Formats: sequence, C-alpha cells, structure tokens
Amino acid sequence: MARKEPAIVAELGRPETPDETAQRKAENSRKHRANQTALNLVGATIASLAIVAFLVIVVVRPAPAPAESIDYVTVASQAQVNTEEPLLAPVLPGSWTANVARFESREQVPTWYIGFVTPKTQFIALNQGIDANPTWKAAVLNNFEETGSIDIAGVTWTEYDHRESSSPGNFAYSLATTSGGSTIVLHGTAEQSEFEALATALAVELTEQ
Repeated sequence: MARKEPAIVAELGRPETPDETAQRKAENSRKHRANQTALNLVGATIASLAIVAFLVIVVVRPAPAPAESIDYVTVASQAQVNTEEPLLAPVLPGSWTANVARFESREQVPTWYIGFVTPKTQFIALNQGIDANPTWKAAVLNNFEETGSIDIAGVTWTEYDHRESSSPGNFAYSLATTSGGSTIVLHGTAEQSEFEALATALAVELTEQ
C-alpha cells in the first residue's frame, strides 16, 4: 500500500511540520477554552439576574403602614355649619377607626359620609343624606333590592342582604332607615355583628332626634 502523503496546508503551500501542527492544535484549544469561558460567564450572569428577579418578586416586602385614622367626630363638628340637620358621629370603641370622613354633594343631595374600618378589619360606610331623594338612595345602595327588615336597639332598618351574590363588592350587606330629615344607609363587607354594633351606636343619636 502506498504511503499517504501529508496534506498541503493552503496558507503554507506545503505540509505542516510536526511543530506547526502542535502549535495549531494548541491555538485551537486556547480559542475553545476562551469561548467556553465567555459562554460560562454569560450563563452565570443570566442565572444571577434570574435569582435577583425571583427574590424581588417572591420575597415578602414590609407591609405599608396603615392609613392614619380620621377624627370623624371633629370633622362632623366642622361640617355641621353646612346643614341644620344633626350630623351623625356615633361613639364607638377604640378598635373602630375611620379612614375617611367628608361632607359632600352626591346626586345633588348634601351627604355626610364616614368610611369605617371595623375591629375585624372589614369595611362599613355610613351615608347620611339630607332630604334625600329616591335617586340618591338607589345610588348609595348600588341599586340593590331590599330583602327584609330588622329592629336594632329600637330603630327599624330595611335590609339589603346580597352576601350570596357573585360579586357584591362593598354592598354585600346594607341597612337603611330614615330619621327626621335624614336618610341613613350603611353598606359594606363586615359581619352581621359589626353592622349591628354600628347600628346600635347610631340608635343613641337617632332616637334623640
């Protein structure tokens, strides 16, 4: 069998010497290692960024500070100049707070509004409409239909119990009554006992009018 002649390298115009072959292979190995190192560096960087993103998304962040409680009694006394109708400011235990209290016009009806946060951190809104019309009442009750009536501390309230509805929001349960020139509507997400506690506190003022 004829001996195979060494391949001619185009760049040299002749076969490589053993030293040139060794140098070429060493250079190829160096380039391969350099490429591999660069790929590893890119991969490590991507992995590090992924870990940082995961921590930002998943790690529990400190809860924001609770909203400052509103002194609704003081706001009521300041707003009283807007109407001769006594504005309601029920006396409640310290576990009750208010996050908003304002006198405003709603559906062209002067309205005293307090947003209460209950001891169980649920929500009840107090709406007091002065000489309110049916349009105001329907809007404040989110157009929900009445479902019954209940007597609480000597005051009869119309009930709007829609807690079984698919998405009642802040109108899951509502109570409405009238006293003097006021229509009072309570609505929110709280339990029955907390609605009754607020209604009981209001009864003290309503029965005096």
